[in-house]
Amino acid sequence: MFAFEWWWMVAVLPLPLLIRWLAPAVPARRQVAIRVPFFDDLHHLTADSGPVSGSSLKLLIASLMWIALILAAMRPQWLGEATDTPLSGRDLMLGLDISGSMRERDFQIEGRSVERLDAAKIVASEFIAKREGDRVGLILFGDNAQVQTPLTYDLDTVQHFLSESVVGLIGSSTAIGDSIGLAVKRLRQRPADSRVFILLTDGANTTGAVEPVDAARVAAENGIRIHTIGVGADRVTVRGLFGTEVINPSKSLDEPTLKEIASLTGGEYFRARNTGEMVKIYELINDLETTELDGVQLRPLAELFMWPLAVALGLSALLIWYRSRI
Repeated sequence: MFAFEWWWMVAVLPLPLLIRWLAPAVPARRQVAIRVPFFDDLHHLTADSGPVSGSSLKLLIASLMWIALILAAMRPQWLGEATDTPLSGRDLMLGLDISGSMRERDFQIEGRSVERLDAAKIVASEFIAKREGDRVGLILFGDNAQVQTPLTYDLDTVQHFLSESVVGLIGSSTAIGDSIGLAVKRLRQRPADSRVFILLTDGANTTGAVEPVDAARVAAENGIRIHTIGVGADRVTVRGLFGTEVINPSKSLDEPTLKEIASLTGGEYFRARNTGEMVKIYELINDLETTELDGVQLRPLAELFMWPLAVALGLSALLIWYRSRI
């Protein structure tokens, strides 16, 4: 539908007439009469110039220009169909370990071995797609932690930057404590009871300025709930010089610390040994962190003031051109 935002501006429309009525007329200057012997010829020429005199045409252009300016000042708008848009949800940060150990190829996707990080990106991307109505952000950590995507409703952007993360981008160590501290910094100003941090790692804290448990205590004080996910298979068969042997590729995983972090903040600890378990874990977290949405109707709005404003500018140019011709 079409509407005016400032419809009351129409009251300004008769302002030029009001000024002309109230302002005193400028007295005409007395001029010396000039006798023109061919006056009758000039009179015939001007009389044949057309039904509209020059002054009348200038007045008409000026009037149309004023009307166009008033229409622009009234802010004409086009309102589209109302749509239900979710505006309330959780503030959810994802913390993803991209240290060197995430290169371990102990996960399977469609029958082929893939790196832990590749499996985590695929599953996390599907999880993000289901968080409509939530603000989601992404933290990557290695030697240190950095915000890859701030909290945003634009889930496509978060998925894009998640897909571009690579192992070793910010070092080969694991700064778990720093990632929690950065999440606290980003989430503590958000509304209470909606602050969630999901931390995924395959190792132990090996660097950083903050100890993970100390950072978890600060998170708990700020009402931030942390769910931790430990990734990596327990058993992998590898070929050696003397045949095959079974090894534990996740021996560096610090499960006690991850459990303590979750416990201190009211979250849950999950163990993902394969892709299937990781999918189920994110489904469980999705159920735990349900989003209560308030359906709010919004109308797409398009401002149209530029069109009457362009007409006014065009008429002013026409008026200037016309006055320069006479």
